[in-house]
Amino acid sequence: MFTQVRVLTGRSLRALVTDPGVILFGLFQPVIILFMLTQVFSGMGRSAHFPEGISYLDYVMPAVLVDNAVQSAIQSGIGVVDDLKNGMVARLRCLPVHPSSLLIARSLANLVRATIQIVIVIVLAVTVLGYSPAGGPGKLVASAGLALFITWTLGWAFIAAATWLRRAEPMQNLAVIAILPLMFASSAYVPIDDLPAWLGAVAQANPLTYAIDATRSLALDMPGTGSGLIAVLISSVIAVVGGVLAVVGFRRPL
Repeated sequence: MFTQVRVLTGRSLRALVTDPGVILFGLFQPVIILFMLTQVFSGMGRSAHFPEGISYLDYVMPAVLVDNAVQSAIQSGIGVVDDLKNGMVARLRCLPVHPSSLLIARSLANLVRATIQIVIVIVLAVTVLGYSPAGGPGKLVASAGLALFITWTLGWAFIAAATWLRRAEPMQNLAVIAILPLMFASSAYVPIDDLPAWLGAVAQANPLTYAIDATRSLALDMPGTGSGLIAVLISSVIAVVGGVLAVVGFRRPL
């Protein structure tokens, strides 16, 4: 099975190398969000709940990393839909290949792509916007690592959805419906205390809030280790449940 995963992961990565536009187009949303938010909101007055001594760039950059993680996770599911449609899965079912090998390979290949995207986003933030988090390079790497872990675990949720929906259009609609409310109803762009009471309650229960708070606390060297543990636990549960559902859905007749 290790060999199967290695070969199939290499196949996906070679396709990525021959089509670098996939990485570039995947960068558009996090880069646009980063530049738009920092340029539009950085000059506005801050509320009393905004952390002292923290610029808006420092505050929002971890949220951009998590947003990139979520968008990359969606691409995992879309990649599985492509394999189901282009005949790749039908060919593999004629061979002694374990059903989960293709799914694991897809998740690993997407993790590599997400790593490249996050590195580019951080480099742009540092060189163009002057991003210099208080935690230093070590904490910044740890923050990016947590975002990549979230990428991989959330990817399994979208891979599972892909094996059951098996169409790109419903996958994209599901992504818009699920992700936009989760990102805005969180601590991504403003402190939770600045949100309306009902929306603040939603944000408190939002799993992405824990992920964003954890990446922010790491990058800015702020208290928040509890959020990191909760984010890891929630992400791990999502990965396990998503993996089981993905294998079950993948075994269904084409």
